[in-house]
Amino acid sequence: MRRNGNSSMPTTRRGPSKKERGGFAPPEHDHAVCIDDALAAAERQCAARGARLTEQRRRVLELIWKSHAPVGAYTLLDRLREHGVRAQPPTVYRALEFLVENGLIHRIESLNAYVGCAEPAESHVGQFLICTGCRSAAELDDAGIGTAIAARAREIGFSVSRATVEIAGLCPNCRAAAR
Repeated sequence: MRRNGNSSMPTTRRGPSKKERGGFAPPEHDHAVCIDDALAAAERQCAARGARLTEQRRRVLELIWKSHAPVGAYTLLDRLREHGVRAQPPTVYRALEFLVENGLIHRIESLNAYVGCAEPAESHVGQFLICTGCRSAAELDDAGIGTAIAARAREIGFSVSRATVEIAGLCPNCRAAAR
């Protein structure tokens, strides 16, 4: 499932993308770049779809992008409250639902947590490498994996409505620290 690939879109990227770095951010990584890129992409995505990126949704998205580690709904709620936002669980869950539905974030099922989508304008199957050391996650987005799953499912008469592949292990940063 390949994406629209509109490379003429302006970008605020100031360095190699997560995909170019192999998906995991180095320890000295500046998350401000990711946050800026994610918010700009979200604005474009919502405008293209006629969806409304409210201030609350924008704040939740920004908090998710503050790190590359999956973050749970109640952690997000606590972080919103730390910033003086008087939010309740239903508010956070509605924001998360909107962000998932609009392709701006992914839900990591095994962790019941969320990560930002590096390519929200492109339709794709979620494939994630999840570090058991630092809890960071990297999105693979390998079309071959999605194609193989869809083909095998078709062969046995199964209709796929949603697919997420999650693989646990150690990221390059944790592997290097363990040496």
